[in-house]
Amino acid sequence: MSGDSPDTNIPLPERRPLLKKSRTIADSPTSSTPTWRSFETDSGQTFAFSDRDYVYPSFLGPNTTRNRVTVSPASKSLRKQPPSPSPVRTKYPPAEDRSCTELVPASSVRLPESDNRSERFVNLVPAQTPVSSSVISSRKVHRSRSSLILKLMVVLCLVMGCYLIILQNKVTKLQEKNSNLLRICRNNGNSDNENVIDMLKDESDDSFVYIGNTDSRTAALYTVLVTLVTPFILYKYLDVLPHIKNISKRANNNNNNKEEVPLKKRIAYMVDVCFSIYPYAKLLALLFATIFLIGFGGLALYAVSDGSLAESLWLSWTFVADSGNHADRVGTGPRIVSVSISSGGMLIFAMMLGLVSDAISEKVDSLRKGKSEVIESNHILVLGWSDKLGSLLKQLAIANKSIGGGVVVVLAERDKEEMEMDIAKLEFSFMGTSVICRSGSPLILADLKKVSVSKARAIIVLAADENADQSDARALRVVLSLTGVKEGLRGHVVVEMSDLDNEPLVKLVGGELIETVVAHDVIGRLMIQCALQPGLAQIWEDILGFENAEFYIKRWPQLDGLRFEDVLVSFPDAIPCGVKVASEGGKININPSDEYILKEGDEILVIAEDDDTYSPGPLPEIRRGPFPKKVDPPKFPEKILFCGWRRDIDDMIMVLEAFLAPGSELWMFNEVVEKERERKLVDGGLDISGLENIKLVHRVGNAVIKKHLETLPLETFDSILILADESVEDSIVHSDSRSLATLLLIRDIQSKRLPHKGTGSTPLRVSGFSHSLWIREMQQASNKSIIISEILDSRTRNLVSVTKISDYVLSNELVSMALAMVAEDKQINRVLEELFAEEGNEMCIKPAEFYVYDQEEVCFYDIMIRGRERHEVVIGYRLATAERAIINPVDKGKPVKWAVDDVFVVIALGE
Repeated sequence: MSGDSPDTNIPLPERRPLLKKSRTIADSPTSSTPTWRSFETDSGQTFAFSDRDYVYPSFLGPNTTRNRVTVSPASKSLRKQPPSPSPVRTKYPPAEDRSCTELVPASSVRLPESDNRSERFVNLVPAQTPVSSSVISSRKVHRSRSSLILKLMVVLCLVMGCYLIILQNKVTKLQEKNSNLLRICRNNGNSDNENVIDMLKDESDDSFVYIGNTDSRTAALYTVLVTLVTPFILYKYLDVLPHIKNISKRANNNNNNKEEVPLKKRIAYMVDVCFSIYPYAKLLALLFATIFLIGFGGLALYAVSDGSLAESLWLSWTFVADSGNHADRVGTGPRIVSVSISSGGMLIFAMMLGLVSDAISEKVDSLRKGKSEVIESNHILVLGWSDKLGSLLKQLAIANKSIGGGVVVVLAERDKEEMEMDIAKLEFSFMGTSVICRSGSPLILADLKKVSVSKARAIIVLAADENADQSDARALRVVLSLTGVKEGLRGHVVVEMSDLDNEPLVKLVGGELIETVVAHDVIGRLMIQCALQPGLAQIWEDILGFENAEFYIKRWPQLDGLRFEDVLVSFPDAIPCGVKVASEGGKININPSDEYILKEGDEILVIAEDDDTYSPGPLPEIRRGPFPKKVDPPKFPEKILFCGWRRDIDDMIMVLEAFLAPGSELWMFNEVVEKERERKLVDGGLDISGLENIKLVHRVGNAVIKKHLETLPLETFDSILILADESVEDSIVHSDSRSLATLLLIRDIQSKRLPHKGTGSTPLRVSGFSHSLWIREMQQASNKSIIISEILDSRTRNLVSVTKISDYVLSNELVSMALAMVAEDKQINRVLEELFAEEGNEMCIKPAEFYVYDQEEVCFYDIMIRGRERHEVVIGYRLATAERAIINPVDKGKPVKWAVDDVFVVIALGE
């Protein structure tokens, strides 16, 4: 079935051809013929298109995916037939003027009936995708404006050139008149005209010079004109040059349809790359523009004035340097040129001012943001930022006090101004130590080089305030970055780890330069030691910090050949407690036997005020009198409570298993369900069935809810450890608030229960500590229960200290002290590892009744010798009437009257 279109009267095919990737249209009288639509533009042209133009997406175009037609031999006869009439197409208008394919109305033209419907249909498909007429109009307006501006500038240059030529002709005519007037005056010979002749002669001389330079001035004039016109011509026809060059290539290869980038874009790209890569490109471009303006302006002045070329160049420079120097110019031509030069000079000055301003701003921003390089050596480098940084800086400043201060460089991924503001808020004096902050990443070698990492005497890598595994993974990447420094590292690296299981991998990567301090493990072990021996937290603070006595290792050749018993009393201002044995590869032997003889190369481990405050002296007189030779009482079962769930609680249980006597109980009170606890403990490596000394008792509840705490027999526990719960350990304020609330609730419940309970309901701990007044002061609510709170913030510590209701462990403070001590001397890490471990030597508090009789008067040297008979090293004491212990007493030879309630601090081999 065929029909005529109502608009074009052209017979169309009966059915739509089924094209590839087209929508199938059902055969119906209404859908078998395509609909032709037409519209008339403003210019009167009529455009028509079919609804088949929308069969394919716009980005593909019509008939793009049509299958190739294969002509069979039987159909070849069709080629011999005369071509069938087709719609008459008009010539395509320019690309910017057409919006769709134009078809001439051909009501008289008929399409032949043929079975090949696709061949008849192909002539009706538009050749290209329609374009919006508004887009074309905007393009035409934009191009017409650009062309108009270019033409106006070309006309302006031509007018100026013509005007310069006219001025040149006028000057030439005036010079000719001057020469004629001089010749007439000479012919008259009148004496009155002598002055006029002289004047004209001078001007004639100048004119002769000018006439002699007429060719050069004309050449200068034409050079100026050509220079003015050439940029516009190049801008207009620059893209034509590559096409002219490739005419022969295109003629030889007509099938080369490769798109070529216009020359303008390539030049603009090269300029952009040049300015981006070379930092001084802008300055050189400005210098070239200045020289060009001076030279071009001087040449123009030389063309329109009567001065020499050198004078014109000098005037051009003055116009560029100062825009007001052209005010005294006379004549239209010189004024136009001088104004143009001054305008260019103002533009160049503005560009120069912008470059200088940008350079200064960039430099100031670089200094403000901490991007400049640190030129230091023998400094301490801190990588990272955490809440421990304040305490760490304080300890490093105290350590450097003896040498008049040092330099500490902090590199962190924070803004330099923010870091400096936070450090300025610290409430202590740096005592001559300079703290330099730089913003950057420790994972980038360029930032490490910026802080002189290869010249630092020690590098401290702080743990990040995030998940333990993520923090340790980041520390591992930092260690890898440090090992990649080409210049090598002068000092050692101290890495703060968050999980003990990740420590071997970091040591494997870093090698001998790496010293690790596992903060979580250290605090857990300290809490257990302090729970079993109350008052030990304050002693560890004194030893780890640089404010009082601390560990030092040094070589003293004059002590070679002496027994360790004699070395022990050889230092009036220090207490020897170990030997670094050279014959055993530098192994540190803490608390060696009295018969050990120092050999060449051995070093002495001492506790002293500072590394330059002690030296060996003559041996003092020792009184070896009788003393009470008591043995340590046997261990009794204990009952301990853990409030909260710690990430490494499995390690703490194994330490307790080593310290406690058989029959002890460990109650675990937290919000983790019992099955989940067992799973976590087993995953941590704890063999619950293999515990011999302790029994685990599980209770589920919230430690900050009083009703939950009242379900526990709080008055029966020997020690209570309030742990920083794993769920809030990332927030210091939240964790400390939770610990403080739990502490107050427990003490309140104990104070209400104990008066109604008999003190004999539960036997007291049988040890020397039960007779110490110091211990009884620390137990305000109970005379037998010790509470250890894990505190992370120093401000919370002050609250706990004022209330005197608990002993405490200040986590961040102690870890910062340990990091600072290992940074000053990496050998100390071996000492701390042994003292914190459950095996080997440990720090202990022993009652005075083990060493002296009541009210006996002996000096501290005598106490040290008596301690050696117990295979201990006595390092300090605390009187019953004092508030703090004294480590490394000053006057060791002064007799002191001791009481039974006094205690001594010793280093002894654990059982």
